[in-house]
Amino acid sequence: MDGLFDDDCFAIRQAARYVSQLYDRHLGNVGLTITQFSVMGRLKRTGPMTMRQMAEAMRMQRTTLVRTIQPLRRNGLISSETLGTDARALSIGLTAAGEERLQAGRKHWYAAQGEFEDRFGEQRAAALRSELFAITSNPI
Repeated sequence: MDGLFDDDCFAIRQAARYVSQLYDRHLGNVGLTITQFSVMGRLKRTGPMTMRQMAEAMRMQRTTLVRTIQPLRRNGLISSETLGTDARALSIGLTAAGEERLQAGRKHWYAAQGEFEDRFGEQRAAALRSELFAITSNPI
């Protein structure tokens, strides 16, 4: 048990689960998870992307990304099309219904963001974001 409190990976993953649950609770009001909301937000900002590009941008395994987008595709929130002759090469994009759901989710995302910052502190949250983005900007 002594090593538990200086285990960076455990601490980061535990905090990530805690924060994800907070955001998921809010976004559940519009039928989205935080990961789905993030994927849709990325597509809104960038336009259509290949699965590979999205997985790299989100620092996700492709299989995890596939599981995340399946319900979005099934519900008509994102579209996908094969690129060329390789059926495994997919491009995904946000549909009009997806844009509407993303917009509806924004107020719930802001509520989650506000709750987190109220609990953790606005300045501490900004510093934490900066540090976490620094980690992912330098691939391992």
